[in-house]
Amino acid sequence: MVTGQRGGVVVLGEVLVELSTEEPLERGVFLRLDFSGDALNAAAAAAAAGAETMLLARVPDDELGDALLRRAVELGVDCSYVVRAPGQHGLYLTHADPLGERQFLYARRGSVGSGLCPEDLDPELLRSAAVVLASGVGHAVSSTAGAAVEQAARLARFFVYDPNLRLRLTTAADASAVLRKLAPLASLVTPSWPDETRLLLGTDPDGGPGAAARAVLGLGARAATVTCGERGVVVADGDGTVEVPALPAAEVVDQTGAGDSFAGTVAARLALGDDVVEAVRWGVAAAALSVQGRGGTGFVASAEQILTHRAAHERPRVDIE
Repeated sequence: MVTGQRGGVVVLGEVLVELSTEEPLERGVFLRLDFSGDALNAAAAAAAAGAETMLLARVPDDELGDALLRRAVELGVDCSYVVRAPGQHGLYLTHADPLGERQFLYARRGSVGSGLCPEDLDPELLRSAAVVLASGVGHAVSSTAGAAVEQAARLARFFVYDPNLRLRLTTAADASAVLRKLAPLASLVTPSWPDETRLLLGTDPDGGPGAAARAVLGLGARAATVTCGERGVVVADGDGTVEVPALPAAEVVDQTGAGDSFAGTVAARLALGDDVVEAVRWGVAAAALSVQGRGGTGFVASAEQILTHRAAHERPRVDIE
């Protein structure tokens, strides 16, 4: 499956202020300010992987919003389509350790970012993009944001949907219903195994990620990439089912945003003409490298770094069927 289309990648969703600490979240700890959220994380990864990347989001029209957009531009993201509006930022506080034991506290209800709506979208941009990427987080933050994601899926030539289930935002039943609505519009769906696929698809983990990937195809998606942590990624489409092995991380500092890095990188490489298995190879390497930075955009691997990591560690894919 290759897009073979020009027009770059459009990522839509919520951008957040990130306040992080290396200590448990208690009174008196020192916090580091940065910017994250799955849309920004994925957009940064897509830009670094070589694709022209546009962000569709709402950002407060204040000094902190200015700093947020400066950071996005530094990451190579085109913010021309970002809507500025008065109101509060969405933010989260996080403590993370290298093993992935994390605390997250969110303050996003009623934020400008969560107010993304269909009227904020540029239909021509979405129609002309090679790939449009959105997530379950972007859908779940508000009813208007959900409507925006659904409109983007209908307009896109090539829609990638990352379910990215967050039970603080939605229920498994509601997220499953959204997946079943969007899958027939999606060229690619990127769930994780085993918990997310079990909750959203009702698949038995004992059946393996291949069965979960085929269940996604059964919902109407043209392809599925099921991420399996250290095991790698199972890819299923009309050509069959293969497993792409994971790559080792040079150093693990923080696993925040690794899944977003994978999704954004895959979207970029599809936009640039790679087939889905080759795009996943890029995504696996980008995700492995991303965990050496603190926060969602703490380390965004360049295309050169990704290729170097692949050359050093890549193993052959495994054809399942």
